[in-house]
Amino acid sequence: MEGNPKELMMALESLEREKNIKRDDIIKTIEDALVSALRKNLGKTAQISAKINPEEGDIKAFQVLNIVEIVANPEMEISLEQAKAMDDRSEVGGTITNVLEVEDFSRIAAQIAKQVLIQKVRGIERENTYKEFKPREGEVITGSVRRFSDRDIVVDLGKVEAILPYSEQIKRERYSNGSRIKAIITKVLSQQDLLTIGEDPVLGRYKSAAFKMDKGQRGPYVILSRTSPAFLEDLFKVEVPEIGEGIVEIKAIQRDPGFRAKVVVRSYDNKVDPIGTCVGMRGIRIRAIMNELSGERIDLIPYSEDVTTMIMNSIAPARANSVKIISAEEKKALIIVPDDQLAIAIGKDWQNIKLASKLTGWELEVKSESQKLQEGQATVDNLESLLASVEGIGPKTAETLVKAGFSSVEKIAALEPEHLATVQGIGEKSAAKIIEGAKKYLETQGEEVLQEEAVNDDNQEGN
Repeated sequence: MEGNPKELMMALESLEREKNIKRDDIIKTIEDALVSALRKNLGKTAQISAKINPEEGDIKAFQVLNIVEIVANPEMEISLEQAKAMDDRSEVGGTITNVLEVEDFSRIAAQIAKQVLIQKVRGIERENTYKEFKPREGEVITGSVRRFSDRDIVVDLGKVEAILPYSEQIKRERYSNGSRIKAIITKVLSQQDLLTIGEDPVLGRYKSAAFKMDKGQRGPYVILSRTSPAFLEDLFKVEVPEIGEGIVEIKAIQRDPGFRAKVVVRSYDNKVDPIGTCVGMRGIRIRAIMNELSGERIDLIPYSEDVTTMIMNSIAPARANSVKIISAEEKKALIIVPDDQLAIAIGKDWQNIKLASKLTGWELEVKSESQKLQEGQATVDNLESLLASVEGIGPKTAETLVKAGFSSVEKIAALEPEHLATVQGIGEKSAAKIIEGAKKYLETQGEEVLQEEAVNDDNQEGN
């Protein structure tokens, strides 16, 4: 098939330049398309090849046939008589190459090649877009709302459409088509990435959002977020130059997006106050950040290496009086606050104490001074009541013993009378009676425990 070599060369150069597709790949695509078109007519097993000469502008196709006495498979074989008519040197067992007429098939091939090229172009464009945006994970960008996919938002970034899943939106915000929207790129996924995500709980929400987009897009899927702590951190970097310079560092962030956030900050310059620096003159810096987040309240918390101090700071804006470490291994602590600070420390729907717990990594409980005193008095009353039930100890003596620091019957039973007699108001005879009564009480308690265990064993055997 003769063609115009200049036109072919110009077309190949244009595709190579504009779509970044190599000329050899385009030629190979067209040749493969021609072979595919010819096979539809000559058979699937036919040995066909095609060759394009871009310099000459012509396309040639060939079929290789095995020379046989009797033809069993006309797609691959030719009789000796037919072969000799084409080339009198033909012999059985050899092969002959037949030049095919491709005029009609080249038009079909051109259509097939066009579709393949379109797919290849799209594939390369997807790959190039993926390569461009993948390194931009963690970057804050601004786009416009293109459309809505259920509750997810499709955002136009110019070269690509991104997804702002419902789970990554600030729930109190509302958008309309064309609205400008700022968000952070949290993930860039290819079509292959979606297939390999599996049951990953973190990436699962991205997968569902991506599949709800136009299925013809086939990636890349740029996932955005406005609820990510990294988004808030980036906003601080924009508004507070000292963070970018490394003078002030954000150590941790926890958010209830749109409502409250806690940000731990640290200064590496003694002359720079990290809280005041982030707030800015007359609050201009912190207000700019809060306005971008639809009024989200931000608690700035000074960093401390001391665990107790860090826990006390974490419940800001509430003030704490003290912290009692309940279990260092299990990371449990009790915070005591003034009565008028209890509601602030807890927050609406326990929001403040929950964020403080996440921020510190400790399971925190908060109580007021009055609650702590009431609990302490209740403990004393229970102990006095217990001691008063011991033979030889009356209510007044029980009160005296508790004030003297005797917090259990076991401690009293282990004393010598002369030691107990040192307590003011208790003589040696009284001391001996008290100790004897304590021992009897423990023996009685032990017998009751043994009886209870025996009953439980009998019940288990009966069952």
